[in-house]
Amino acid sequence: MSECAERLAITEAARAVIDQLRAQHGPLLFHQSGGCCDGSAPMCLAVDDFRVGSRDVCLGEIHGCRFYMSPDQFEYYRNCHTTVDVVSGRGASFSLEIPLGVRFLIRSRLFTEEEAAKLRPVTVGAAS
Repeated sequence: MSECAERLAITEAARAVIDQLRAQHGPLLFHQSGGCCDGSAPMCLAVDDFRVGSRDVCLGEIHGCRFYMSPDQFEYYRNCHTTVDVVSGRGASFSLEIPLGVRFLIRSRLFTEEEAAKLRPVTVGAAS
């Protein structure tokens, strides 16, 4: 069987920030809602501080953190490969990296036809 194409990737800079946040806050997750504040910016949250919705889509895992997206937001990104990165600057969300003077963001591109044919399936809800 051929290898599945992943929906997510992460930069080394984002890995370093996650390591710092995990040391301070414990297990983490990402959620991208498309709602208020920074809108489509991914938020990094302590696992115990956020309730994943029953319809939220789990795209996979990056650096030991599950990455969830609201179902409406997933409709926009279902055909995209998403890379989580970090940049200097203060975001307008409740994400844990904000006090560090950085913010997570995503960089997306459309999947190639070959990747789309081998995509790893997503799961729905917190039990995923």
